[in-house]
Amino acid sequence: MLIDHEAREECIGPDGSVTHVKRVIAMISGRWKLPILFRLFAEPSIRTLQLRRDIPGISQKVLTQHLRELEDDHLIIRTDYGEQPPHVEYSLSERGRRLMPVLMAARFFSQDHPS
Repeated sequence: MLIDHEAREECIGPDGSVTHVKRVIAMISGRWKLPILFRLFAEPSIRTLQLRRDIPGISQKVLTQHLRELEDDHLIIRTDYGEQPPHVEYSLSERGRRLMPVLMAARFFSQDHPS
């Protein structure tokens, strides 16, 4: 059986499906990134301290690192109100909101296909 070259490129070519899915997986990889995203999905805007309280076990250092990475990937928005003491809030960006149905679909897939 011959494989259609165009179909192969669409799947595994340099700009194919595999490349794009791997990029999304890299964006959400990290022990705490999914809990952060789902927490921001549940509440439109939240402060760093509240995220730490809501995600048991996460250190301030790792939380800050993951928040920066999620912001760099344009999945969340950091709003600094320029006040003293510092007042910073995080929310999902439009891109982050568009990702959530994909993550919810993964959740439902997992529920329907227990290990």
